[in-house]
Amino acid sequence: MRIQLNGEPFELARGQTVADLLQHLELTGRRVAVELNQDIVPRSLHAETPLSEGDQVEVVHAIGGG
Repeated sequence: MRIQLNGEPFELARGQTVADLLQHLELTGRRVAVELNQDIVPRSLHAETPLSEGDQVEVVHAIGGG
């Protein structure tokens, strides 16, 4: 299926969750914020939040520094 990931077309298998996407992007365990169709997805719901054809996903990494 095709979704929009950070404004770009992205292909992934049907039946994937937000957690599956983060694993595919090698972001598991990192501090990230995920927005699905303009709604924030809490980390506690990543594994149970399914992705569907045409979804718009924004993933933002937290970067330390100072």
